[in-house]
Amino acid sequence: MKKIIFGITSLTLGGAERVLVDMVNQLSDTFDITIFTIYGKGELEKSLNNRIKIKRIFDKPYKELTKVEKISIPLKILCFQKQYYKKYIQGDYDIEIAFLEGPITRLFSTKNRNTKKIAWIHNDISKVYGNDLKAKLKLTIDKRIYNKYEKLIFVSKDNKEVFDIRYPNMKPTEEVIYNYIDSQKVIEKAKEKIDFSFDNKQMNFLTVARLVEQKGIDRLIRIHKELIANHFNNKFYIIGDGPEREKLEKLIKDEHLQETFFLLGAKENPYPYIKQANMFCLLSKFEGYGMVLEEAKILNKPIIITNTAAREAVENYKNAVIVENDEHEIYNKLKYIIENNIKTFDDKKQIYDNHHIIKELEKLLKEE
Repeated sequence: MKKIIFGITSLTLGGAERVLVDMVNQLSDTFDITIFTIYGKGELEKSLNNRIKIKRIFDKPYKELTKVEKISIPLKILCFQKQYYKKYIQGDYDIEIAFLEGPITRLFSTKNRNTKKIAWIHNDISKVYGNDLKAKLKLTIDKRIYNKYEKLIFVSKDNKEVFDIRYPNMKPTEEVIYNYIDSQKVIEKAKEKIDFSFDNKQMNFLTVARLVEQKGIDRLIRIHKELIANHFNNKFYIIGDGPEREKLEKLIKDEHLQETFFLLGAKENPYPYIKQANMFCLLSKFEGYGMVLEEAKILNKPIIITNTAAREAVENYKNAVIVENDEHEIYNKLKYIIENNIKTFDDKKQIYDNHHIIKELEKLLKEE
């Protein structure tokens, strides 16, 4: 049985994290799997089956670190990469997989002749770092880092194309494999009762996302304010947490939207909320594949997204619309939906099936 170690920053409540848990649970019958994290006690650790081993550098979660630790730890990992790799990761593994961009990809790139190296790329690499000097430096460093891998896996065609433009003539082979999610688990968890109810007298929009600049929640608050001011009544609910929370809470308060725009925080089980909302939104400034869209599709929810790489997730899903990545266009589409009380874009229920992805993953991991 091949021994494989997957690396991710932590197993908190995030899209890539949920994908990894579902994926390794499916693969653990065929492979000997270990998960390595930088930070411990992620909420999703308990969702791993008992065949999967866990290794970590720090036992406590990222949110419990001091401000100094949050700054110093990534720097230490960058400066003492080889030492951390030898102490915490290096073993008799056949394959080492960096499952997320950033510190994990740099850490897992440490040379090891006896191990095959694979890196997963979830995001639009041209936008994830920004455009300042620090971002350009990171892009330069990461080109060297990615060249140390034998294979690069992209979760969307769009992300692969953007990567190839930014980093032409790379040494590793490349492949696109869409993210896997356990659809039956989503359906069952969506049936759980929650101590919460939406206001059925108005259109209820729901987003599940980390509170980071990429997701454009501040933009959404401004659009929502304009809709309310023009008497297009609706309520917006955001499930998720992140570094932008305090700033967003202040913006909601400053704009007097506390009764119509709600930050619900992170939810271990967001599926009953998705199931009960009128419409699911992912109106990000940029995206990777947008794994939460797969979850919304499993629950047959109407979806509205901005024109990002996430469009691949809905290209064969008729109950979805794509709007241009612009405040004015988003406003107009939401206004139209509210004004016409649209509850679906397609009445036909679609059957969700993604078992072929596990076969693709097995084939990848069995390659010599």
